[in-house]
Amino acid sequence: MDENISFFERVYQVVRQVPYGRVTSYGAIANYLGAARSARMVGWAMNASHGHDDVPAHRVVNRQGLLTGKHHFGGTNLMQQLLENEGIKVKENKVVDFKKHFWNPADELER
Repeated sequence: MDENISFFERVYQVVRQVPYGRVTSYGAIANYLGAARSARMVGWAMNASHGHDDVPAHRVVNRQGLLTGKHHFGGTNLMQQLLENEGIKVKENKVVDFKKHFWNPADELER
């Protein structure tokens, strides 16, 4: 990855590659970017991404599959609705079968 671009843009480059019907976590993205202790910063990037229509922020959840960023989406259940539209079941703000739907950029992308 180009080291001259911002951390947020590097996060967006990864999130744009999360496949339809899959989810990843803030920590998995941070780890892939070589900033393993920066999961919270990835969360800030996701919060700031809502002006970027090409960044599927709804596919990024916490390490347990919880929709911790849902309050940053317009509408109370928009994040859940977007995930369910992709075939991902959500119950009590948590991705059902999280391990089945989890996409790890470290396993799927080249560095």
